[in-house]
Amino acid sequence: MKKSSPITFYIVIAMLLGIATGYACHAAFPDPKTAATIAGYISLFTDVFLRLIKMIIAPLVFSTLAVGIAHMGDTKTVGRVGVKALGWFVIASLVSLVLGLIMANLLQPGHNIGLPLPDASATTNLKTSAFTLKDFLIHLVPKSVAEAMATNEILQIVVFSIFFGTALASLGETGKVLTKVIDQLAHAMLKITSAVMWMAPVAVFAAMASIITTQGLGVLLTFAKFMGSFYLGLFVLWGVLILAGFVFLGPRITRLLTLVKEPFLLSFSTASSEAAYPKMLDALDRFGVKRKISSFVLPMGYSFNLDGSMMYCTFAVLFVAQAYDIPLPLGTQITMLLLLMLTSKGMAGVPRASLVVIAATLNQFNIPEAGLLLIMGVDQFLDMGRSATNAVGNSIATAVVAKWEGGLLSAEEADRLIDADDLSAVEEPSVA
Repeated sequence: MKKSSPITFYIVIAMLLGIATGYACHAAFPDPKTAATIAGYISLFTDVFLRLIKMIIAPLVFSTLAVGIAHMGDTKTVGRVGVKALGWFVIASLVSLVLGLIMANLLQPGHNIGLPLPDASATTNLKTSAFTLKDFLIHLVPKSVAEAMATNEILQIVVFSIFFGTALASLGETGKVLTKVIDQLAHAMLKITSAVMWMAPVAVFAAMASIITTQGLGVLLTFAKFMGSFYLGLFVLWGVLILAGFVFLGPRITRLLTLVKEPFLLSFSTASSEAAYPKMLDALDRFGVKRKISSFVLPMGYSFNLDGSMMYCTFAVLFVAQAYDIPLPLGTQITMLLLLMLTSKGMAGVPRASLVVIAATLNQFNIPEAGLLLIMGVDQFLDMGRSATNAVGNSIATAVVAKWEGGLLSAEEADRLIDADDLSAVEEPSVA
């Protein structure tokens, strides 16, 4: 078998060097304004990398999803795969929310935090009034596909691609020429991805160095209880997701986890699930998931299957309530969970979406929104864990749906294709 890409090793080294560099800069430039200026220049590399990724995402999602649906051949297959994927996403979301609720009640991270509480009347300046289910449903359908592409609205691109791919499939033989052209576009975007990914270690170094330069390592000690409790909850959630994957995939789940370690590290170190999308698609190819399944389920997962973010929502709301010593009966907590289940579905594409959802929930239950000011300083560190968890959850969900649909190659077939450096079988248009 071919050796794995050395980028994974470089990313780990870059993370460690970034932490060391950031610590040195924080110690050398204690003035917050100076540190912020230096961090701004350091983060240029991360910003450029993420912009390059965003440059790729829209055409990659459209091309792979439209071709994948065209290869499925009929709307019944598309509907069946979509229902199975959404069923998994809803259950995973509920599990994540419930687990966040349980862990926050057991660990009580908000009690006796030893920090001065922000004034209850203080505001976070997060726009929560427009974050409603009604606005999400309206936002679901793009006014213009060009606008959706330009702003990287993944969910809107998914909606358009479903219509476009279904139309291609209905054209039969006459649609095959256009399907081949779009398929070549997908291959071209993946070639660009391969080149862009070599910048990943530099971006990871800059991301870690810039955040440590401004925040310092001391902030981790100050919020050690809260962050430790949350990451413990994430570890438990990873265990639950892996166990669920094992039920359906068997021992092959370990192979999947090995293949997704690079996109996992990338999403963790850059705190961006988007950054991991192209590499995640490649990892699923190598696992044996047929492209017609992965190109459909994975983009949907980026909008509906944010397991880490979902868990953080319940965990953070209870943390703030505990910090202000506001009791929340079990009935109220269940109501809050159901509310989050609905409102959180609009999180994709919204800047600092988790904080916006949490702020809206705090207002709904008369908990001081100012409590969010406690955790905003460490939100970047928490977002790293959330993004990485989202990546793990989406990879498992896609592989499981592929198994259900007969769109997963056997381990032997997948290994043989990797040995031959030929992944054409995962793009085979015929039904498995």
